[in-house]
Amino acid sequence: MRNLLRIIFAAFLTLAAVLVMIVIYGHITEYAPEEKTILFQEKVPATINNTSTISIMTWNLGYAGLDKDMDFFYDGGRQVRTTREQTITNLNAILEKIVQHKSLDFFLLQEVDKTSRRSYFIDMHDSLARVLPNMHLSFAKNYHVRFVPVPWYAPMGRVTSGIVTAGRHTPASSYRLSYPGSYPLPGRLFNLKRCLILSRYPLNNGKELVLINTHNSAFDDGSLRKQQMDFLKEILLQEYASGNFVIAGGDFNQSPPGFEPDFFFNIFDDDDFMMIPEDFLPDWHYVYDPTVPTNRRVIAPYDPATTKTTLIDFFIASPNVMPLGVEGIHLDFKHSDHNPVIAHFKLLGPYSMPPNRYITR
Repeated sequence: MRNLLRIIFAAFLTLAAVLVMIVIYGHITEYAPEEKTILFQEKVPATINNTSTISIMTWNLGYAGLDKDMDFFYDGGRQVRTTREQTITNLNAILEKIVQHKSLDFFLLQEVDKTSRRSYFIDMHDSLARVLPNMHLSFAKNYHVRFVPVPWYAPMGRVTSGIVTAGRHTPASSYRLSYPGSYPLPGRLFNLKRCLILSRYPLNNGKELVLINTHNSAFDDGSLRKQQMDFLKEILLQEYASGNFVIAGGDFNQSPPGFEPDFFFNIFDDDDFMMIPEDFLPDWHYVYDPTVPTNRRVIAPYDPATTKTTLIDFFIASPNVMPLGVEGIHLDFKHSDHNPVIAHFKLLGPYSMPPNRYITR
């Protein structure tokens, strides 16, 4: 019995030492980005007409690893990653869909892996650059961890991932802006450092089109998302007050104000429902398609009859930008746990329009 207790005690000390070493290593190698990082600058960019029509797709690519057959441990499932072959299949299907829409002006993409064990170290950014050769790409890291130790039975390992803004217009500048707030220690060491990309495109009237790509927090009690949305709101209002034309899109991990789902094929997820408050930006446009869910629960493989879905990917546009239409593209979550959304906007020059909650197909 005494020997057994010694073995148990030694095993406990060994486990504790390993955990301490992991935390120390995570602290030493923690990604600590600046509040503002320059991604790109162009001294003499071309100008865009201040009455142009702008087309944009937003899509969380799920690092080509969250296809319809996947569940995920963060969401209550068991799996950590799919096979390499399925990852390649997912990525090729995603790239094919993007190429089908290469005539769009901009793509706002999230969960784009560069060197991550979960996606077999496939560089998705390079793949995007290859299929969009005539577009300018800005990449901002929001997940950069040398070793993610969870789940204990199959650690995720190295992750380098981020968001990408791709456009046929070259920006005057693109910046990575860090969102405020973070998870408590030690979880902070192994989690995302949320951010947005702010890109500026000069207009022929001396103002700018300000395009924002965002990926807000998930798996929190809502306090992080509130801090981030307050931060985003300040930027949006400041840019609009300067006379600029502002469009923000991406994965907000919350629904737009007043959202009422009109899904035909899917069940709405009201278990963890979080919605932007009605008074957030009451005179702005919230642009989404209420008939198509953009995200699914990953607690189990996708089944349209039982999987809960929601809408968290959309656009916010300033009053001087008129939404012309929006379409959620239902891909049955075949190759990502998100569906893409395409919207069209018209810059109104010196004019403005009354706000719209959404524009349907």
